[in-house]
Amino acid sequence: MFVIIFCAGTGLFLSCNVCAQQDTIRLEPVIVRGFVPEKFMSGLKIQQIDSATLTQFQFQNISSLLSLYTPIAFKNYGPGQLNTASFRGTSASHAAVLWNGLNINSPSLGQTDFSTIPLIGFDKLSIQYGSAASVVGTDAVGGSILLESMSPSEGLNVSIGRQQESFNNHQTQVSARYGISRNDNWKFSGKTSAYDGRMKNHFPYSERRNYTLLGSETLQRGLVQDLFFESKNDQEISAHIWLTRNKLILTPNDLAGRELTLTEAYRTMLRYRIKDLTVRTAWVRDIIDFAKGDLTNPDHAVTDKVSNRVEKDFQWNFSQSGSNVQIKAGAEWTHYRAQIAGYEKALITENRGDFFILTRWQAKAHLLISANLRQALITGFNPPFTPSIGAEYQLFQKTDYSLKLRGSYSRSYRAPTLNERYWNELGNPDIRPETGWNKEIGLEQHYQLNASQFFTTSLTAYHNRIKDWTYWNPSKSYHVENLQQVLARGVELQMAWRNDFRLWKSGLNFGYALNKSVQEKAYDAYSSDIIGKQLVFVPIHSANLNAFLQYKNTRITGQVQSISKRFSTFDNSQFLNGYSLANLLAETTINWHKTSIRIRGQVNNIANTFYLNVRNNAMPGRSYALSMVLSYRSQASKRFLPK
Repeated sequence: MFVIIFCAGTGLFLSCNVCAQQDTIRLEPVIVRGFVPEKFMSGLKIQQIDSATLTQFQFQNISSLLSLYTPIAFKNYGPGQLNTASFRGTSASHAAVLWNGLNINSPSLGQTDFSTIPLIGFDKLSIQYGSAASVVGTDAVGGSILLESMSPSEGLNVSIGRQQESFNNHQTQVSARYGISRNDNWKFSGKTSAYDGRMKNHFPYSERRNYTLLGSETLQRGLVQDLFFESKNDQEISAHIWLTRNKLILTPNDLAGRELTLTEAYRTMLRYRIKDLTVRTAWVRDIIDFAKGDLTNPDHAVTDKVSNRVEKDFQWNFSQSGSNVQIKAGAEWTHYRAQIAGYEKALITENRGDFFILTRWQAKAHLLISANLRQALITGFNPPFTPSIGAEYQLFQKTDYSLKLRGSYSRSYRAPTLNERYWNELGNPDIRPETGWNKEIGLEQHYQLNASQFFTTSLTAYHNRIKDWTYWNPSKSYHVENLQQVLARGVELQMAWRNDFRLWKSGLNFGYALNKSVQEKAYDAYSSDIIGKQLVFVPIHSANLNAFLQYKNTRITGQVQSISKRFSTFDNSQFLNGYSLANLLAETTINWHKTSIRIRGQVNNIANTFYLNVRNNAMPGRSYALSMVLSYRSQASKRFLPK
């Protein structure tokens, strides 16, 4: 059925003559260096965001981009406030966020606040849908966000930018990329990015349609530093630092009821690779300060994470058949130290380990298979063994048309957070890990209409059953328990069209998702009445559309996002109405010698649509933003290439 819909909806009939021909194509082996998880995710849906889109969202956080280009549902409390993601109907704790291969989810909360992740600090953004626990480890139940830093080319590129927004909100950013060959054997390169954002949210109204706009002020600061030393004899040393500080004050004018949440993160990483062997060490400190009323003496929580990883790549090429096998085998050890006032002890320590074997087999020119194995070890705990298998088969491959079938079957797990295991009285040291099995199948096609136009389509169907879903049970004073079994299933459709003709460029991206995520089983009487109900804040339907028209260096972009109604109670008796938002962007770039100035104006929520993301807290209406980025680029010499 899905194949029929796919063929009819995407114009497959235009190239039926292609279907009758199958040319033999020899693919060159892909050499995997370092931690590139996408290479071992055959069969899974992976979406990569291009550099032009990343630049367009330079002054925004990652959730602003993902909500317009992906089917991920976000629970947003307002500008500069908590913003969490739901992949394919799962919860905020079921998405792994990896920074250069390191999971940066909070060890105590088990999730990431996406409002604290700016796009300026990263060179590559990939979204992996579905379970990938065998590749990336815990939390990757619904999907993963992969943030990567890339080595810059030689030369110097410096930029400084400023954005002024409505409601007295503004941001400033400074970035520098640099690279130089020290001698014939070594190249040094790096990137430094700093940002400062202040969201005072001085709305011209206190409420919208009788819903309060909760006053807030947010200060966000950060620094991202990447350094690379590359050798022509196939060695690389890299150092990475990411420092963040996010200060949020709710109702700042109410001295008795105001709340302070101050989160700080110190993330450091050092990697060394010599040929096929890679060693990595990392240290992360997460700090959360919380206070209400009197903000001078907040509760102070500190969690340290020390992680060490070693991995080795192997490769075999079979000349007679043209196939090749690549294997990445490795181990990772992580140590946690938590000092949190609500825990049973003043200091909690925990050790975790992972052993994994990742396999990529190019069986034939048209067939790619991945088989992965992972076993995690946790102090006083027994995580499940997590295998996965995925395959991609090129059904048709011609110069102007390709059609690929992919599918995967994988096990996932989520290790309990430190809060769930060690919180005084409410925690549960014996809580079981959440486990699940994810199945998905998809089709991807690429059609080159002519020399300047192409059209791509992706259709995916998935089925993800998660057992022992963790829940803080209100019937037992919010004691944490394994209470539910959830079944998430749905369909995702994404289409893209691009036309580049001389000085004119145009493009369109469309996405639609159908997601049924329901409580399938209940483990106690309290939750028995919610069996078969849609999970809270998970829309059944969502869609987005992005279109642009560009002449020379001037571009106009329109964006539309639509969300169906979302239930706000577990029994589905109450809900938030669906909504559609439209944005308009206009930008131009002026080049002069080695200097360029990029000016962009933006109107958000053009129709001034009223909508809610959470109960009793309306989102702001129409707003405006104006930004300017001044850049200087020196003449770059020939790029350094290792042997």
